Order: sequence, then structure tokens, then C-alpha cells
Amino acid sequence: MDYGHLVEEKIKQSMKKGDFDNLPGKGKPLPKDEFAHLPPELRNSYRILKNANMLPEEMVLKKEMIEIEDLLAEIKDPKLSAHYKKEWKEKKLRFDMMMEKRKMDQSGAFKQYQSQIDRRFGF
Repeated sequence: MDYGHLVEEKIKQSMKKGDFDNLPGKGKPLPKDEFAHLPPELRNSYRILKNANMLPEEMVLKKEMIEIEDLLAEIKDPKLSAHYKKEWKEKKLRFDMMMEKRKMDQSGAFKQYQSQIDRRFGF
């Protein structure tokens, strides 16, 4: 059964009644897509992750690296410092491999907007 005609009829009836006349934002341009800087094949994934209050894996890694850097600035014990430096290097290597695999380092848009992306995700 084709519901397209029913939907069209309902929309036309609502338009005649004026149900769409006083909608918020009427006559204003649509807001810009905050993920326009990402490759098209990643946009919906990032949008879904954001709506679920989740970070992409590379952002989680980057956040963990920043936390380790903050710890390293406070640590006085050389053994503990060496442990966290090793952990940071492992995360950095994993992050770099992930970026290389996704070819983000070759993306002009990623390079241009990387700081804005980081800020948006709280870095």
C-alpha cells in the first residue's frame, strides 16, 4: 500500500489550515552542519556518536593523552613518570596509526579545522 499519497494529503490539509505558518525559524536559513568539515562517509557516524554523548575512538585516545600529559607535569617519581611516558607513547602510536589509516593527515579540511574539532570535543 502506498502511503505517500496519504502523507501528501495530510501535508496539504495542514498547509491550508495554516499549521506551518508560525513555525520557529521560518524564513531563516538552516543552521550550518557542524560536521561539514568531515569526509561525507564519516559525518553521520560522528553525528550519531555525538547524539549518544560518545566520542569517536581517536578523540578518546587524544583525551587520554592529554590527561597523561597533565599527570606527567605533576609526577616527581622517575619510575612512575617512565611508566606514564611509555603509556603516552603507546597511545600516540595508536592514534597516529588510526589517523594514517583514515587518511586524516591528508585531508585539507581536517588540518584546517583540527583545533576547532578538538575544542568542540573538549580538548
